[in-house]
Amino acid sequence: MKIDVVLPCLDEEAALPWVLERMPDGFRPIVVDNGSTDGSAEIAVRLGALVVTEPRRGFGAACHAGLTAATADFVCFMDCDASLDPRQLPRIAGPVVAGEADLVLGRRVPGAGAAWPTHARLGNAVLAGRLRRRTGVPLHDLGPMRAARRDRLIALGMTDRRFGYPLEMVLRACAAGWRLREVEVDYLPRAGRSKVTGTVSGTLRAAADMRRVMAEVGAASRLSGTVTPGDLAGAAIVELRRGRGEA
Repeated sequence: MKIDVVLPCLDEEAALPWVLERMPDGFRPIVVDNGSTDGSAEIAVRLGALVVTEPRRGFGAACHAGLTAATADFVCFMDCDASLDPRQLPRIAGPVVAGEADLVLGRRVPGAGAAWPTHARLGNAVLAGRLRRRTGVPLHDLGPMRAARRDRLIALGMTDRRFGYPLEMVLRACAAGWRLREVEVDYLPRAGRSKVTGTVSGTLRAAADMRRVMAEVGAASRLSGTVTPGDLAGAAIVELRRGRGEA
């Protein structure tokens, strides 16, 4: 069985060889070049990956371009910065392939040297915690390694093309009654500096995108009847600013 793996990519030439060489048999890497200037696309081609070019910048734009390019029945997503080990993809895809879950997310377990700054971990925890309490969805991490059926993902009709894409996927899946599951995966030291969690401002931009997605989708309100649009991501923004002494 072939499983496509979407790898959004922006200047990841240092990490791509390690990531692509560890891709398990049966998993086809789709590297979505989102404006790299360091030769990432050329390296990916040389190492046998399918390379898709997405000129519109944005994490969601890259993810959705990869999803659109995928042809396998099952699709995985993961970062290609070496912070996640492709050899653990079968853990994520297995329950979906077996029909035991509709969307599986990797719950990151930081190892020695893993770069997960406090501000980023806090924002992630606030979002996941409130989503868990208000909707009953058993999630602790809105992590980037995940798996689902391709046709069902496309049918969700996701529209965000920025940092809100991963949250929108979860919200729309919940609203559609999908079975969600978490599986632990190792979180490793990434290659280079993160474009998002490497700075507080980057994390705040991501949280703002999530707040916009929450308002546009409105899924949390429909699921719980108590959460106002923007409540979850708004709380994350408040906590992050408090950590900076702004609130």
